[in-house]
Amino acid sequence: MEWTGARYADQPTAEATTWINGDPEQVWQVVADVRLMPSMSQELQSVEWCDGATGPALGNSFLGSSKHDALGEWQTKSFVVECEEPRVFAWAVQDTENPTATWRFTLAPENGGTRLTQWMRIGPARSGLSFAIDRMPDKEQKIVFVRMREFENSMTATIAAIKDRVEAAK
Repeated sequence: MEWTGARYADQPTAEATTWINGDPEQVWQVVADVRLMPSMSQELQSVEWCDGATGPALGNSFLGSSKHDALGEWQTKSFVVECEEPRVFAWAVQDTENPTATWRFTLAPENGGTRLTQWMRIGPARSGLSFAIDRMPDKEQKIVFVRMREFENSMTATIAAIKDRVEAAK
């Protein structure tokens, strides 16, 4: 990730992509099972569907517990805002209309496999990152840059783990 000088209000984005030797339906089975995600993430500790939901569907929600050395531990409730099997799975964190972040997996058939992209945008609502910025407003751009780079690195690791899981199952 290159320095952009972005501020939180700019709602910066990060993205990672890979090609997987598996069809979109196979990749979807991993991507859409949010309970698998903690095994592929250093930050995300656990995920559980809420309100009796057992899988992804538009409007369903899940509770995620996360941990970060600098930011502490926290829980967020996320809401599925896009669910088009086996193409798109996206969720908004905390609020569908004014999320603290939005995350999306996009799956596309490519060369006999699947092009998987994970994308995220912070904001517009305040998040835990906002508290760090409040404490050091003169360092906002650096704080945002470091966190976005962390997200990009985490997403790169997550999609690599998804690739490994799908390809190992073949």
